[in-house]
Amino acid sequence: MQEKMNFRYMGSALVRSITSCNRYRLRRGILDGLLWKWSRLRHVFWSVITGSEIDANAKIGKGLTLPHPNGVIVHRNAVIGDDCIIMQQVTIGQLAEEDAPVIGSGVYIGAGAKVLGRVCVGDHARIGANAVVLCDVPPNWTAVGVPARPPPPDQEGRARVDSMALEFARQ
Repeated sequence: MQEKMNFRYMGSALVRSITSCNRYRLRRGILDGLLWKWSRLRHVFWSVITGSEIDANAKIGKGLTLPHPNGVIVHRNAVIGDDCIIMQQVTIGQLAEEDAPVIGSGVYIGAGAKVLGRVCVGDHARIGANAVVLCDVPPNWTAVGVPARPPPPDQEGRARVDSMALEFARQ
């Protein structure tokens, strides 16, 4: 009997291996050195299994969730805040020689999205699927499209995507 692969476990195992790499990397001592090598080996293992390339030096906050961790790429200089959700095939990287992105807390990044260059994504922002973010996204905004930009507001000043979601929820 073949069991179904649990991608949520693989995503959390990958994140745990990255945090343990960061925990033991700067410590000194024989045991810490062995634990760092073990955590690095776990990181390489889960990176190969998931097909992801999340650099162990990236600054990742607590509570990062990777529901489908396949194909996620995070640059070594990227900063990701607490309680973020990153879907599959997401790239968080740099353009040429510019700095890497800074992602705030509580951000949702949809499948296939690309966040590139010196970009700041505000807290609780949402990035739509397959969006290419090349400029800053304010807090609590939704960015969609190629290149991604916040959707135009409706007559009441709310983002159009949010008003459609409210109408759907009322039905």
